[in-house]
Amino acid sequence: MAVDILIPTALRSFTDRASGLSVEGATVGEALAALTEKYPDIKQHLYKEGELRSFINIFVGETNIKNLQGLDTPVSSGAQIMLVPAIAGG
Repeated sequence: MAVDILIPTALRSFTDRASGLSVEGATVGEALAALTEKYPDIKQHLYKEGELRSFINIFVGETNIKNLQGLDTPVSSGAQIMLVPAIAGG
């Protein structure tokens, strides 16, 4: 099933400047796998040693997947997944 992934500005250089993409996946993990298959350069910014980086927050609708089933969170056709990397500065 097709879901939409919203790409934040900081990661768009790894997706040919796309702000959003439609990918296939029944779970958040499957959708991210489809994203990283299509745009392999983004993978190192989302994962470290096969695990989602701790500073990457992912929302399905308005809910953080950390409060759901993580990467196993099911998504329905037309769902919107938003990548939100934590930003630090000073």
